[in-house]
Amino acid sequence: MIGNVIVGQSGGPTSVINSSLAGVFKTAKDRGAKKVYGMLHGVKGLLDKQYVDLSEKIKTDIDIDLLKRTPSSYLGSCRYKLPEIGEDRETYDKIFKILDELEIKYFFYIGGNDSMDTIKKLSDYGLIINSDIRFMGVPKTIDNDLAVTDHTPGYGSAAKFIASTMKEIIRDGLVYDYPQVTVVEIMGRNAGWLTAAAALARGEDCEGVDLIYLPEKVFDIDHFMARVEEKVGDGRSVVVAVSEGIKVEDGRYVFELADHVEFVDAFGHKQLAGTAKFLADKIGAAYGVKTRAIELATLQRCAAHMTSRTDITEAFNVGGAAVKAAFEGESGKVVVLKRVCDDPYMCITETHDVHQIANIEKKIPLEWITDDDYVTMDLIHYIRPLIQAELSPIMVDGLPRHLNINM
Repeated sequence: MIGNVIVGQSGGPTSVINSSLAGVFKTAKDRGAKKVYGMLHGVKGLLDKQYVDLSEKIKTDIDIDLLKRTPSSYLGSCRYKLPEIGEDRETYDKIFKILDELEIKYFFYIGGNDSMDTIKKLSDYGLIINSDIRFMGVPKTIDNDLAVTDHTPGYGSAAKFIASTMKEIIRDGLVYDYPQVTVVEIMGRNAGWLTAAAALARGEDCEGVDLIYLPEKVFDIDHFMARVEEKVGDGRSVVVAVSEGIKVEDGRYVFELADHVEFVDAFGHKQLAGTAKFLADKIGAAYGVKTRAIELATLQRCAAHMTSRTDITEAFNVGGAAVKAAFEGESGKVVVLKRVCDDPYMCITETHDVHQIANIEKKIPLEWITDDDYVTMDLIHYIRPLIQAELSPIMVDGLPRHLNINM
């Protein structure tokens, strides 16, 4: 036996995060891990000694298949920010004492930018105290904003859901013989990767969205209103995609221009909501047309019935690659995806120093955003391979079956 493994999930979930968990679990067991523990609610739960022996929960190949198809975080999640090492060594000593009690030799954390901050700090502290525990980050985020990696598992499926939903919204809006404006708010605090996926709706069977606004560029409300007026003047319905994180020139989020209740998490992130409603109300008041505000909200990250097979496969592979790297001696690393070919599409896995990934946001290159409030074909070509193919849910009594840790 190689030693015990522990794995946790952190941050916002995705529809394929559990495929990475399955990749970690299966690869660790196949390579001889004695036990594979799962942290409940990430490192915050670990501090409270909340964990399970995953072998008691995942017993068969069917369980693995169900886990891969189960949305959200099977183990639960957290948004817990570890203190700086110099400010609070007591917290780190407590974590390492728990890991030693469980005889942990390998620690895996599945998450996005803030989760990689956790891996960075734990691996750094491990070096300080000369621990032999190996720490590996497994990438996950629908936001697609992790540095170095070509893309992140979770993004492709969210992009597929967004593009598909936009096509349906466009069809619905064209039912009537009078113009209406639909503003669709899509997740994306500082990076517009998700909102950009709305551009994939355009094709031979669909007119596509009319305007796209991303947080990489300052949002000019007067310009926006003029562009909407121009589109409405054509006499047909208009569909606009906006990132929740678009900001005006003075740095305020657009949703902050309306009355709102502010909530800030442990990492200093404001809860974003209300951008679409603010803009739809402003359009309706100015032009007297029917408007509708739609927030895709959590649907875009939990729609496991529309996962991309490419995405769910890569999610499983990065989990397995993290185990392989750790068992071969690597630590303080993150598994990244490297695109080696576009036609046919092919990505391989590599590992990269977590210090060059944690707390660094990858945004859409400005050259991929057009001056006429849209995105370039280069960006569309980048996204399209990530949404390809499907992995059908396992249906029971007409509904998708999921794996539930409480069952």
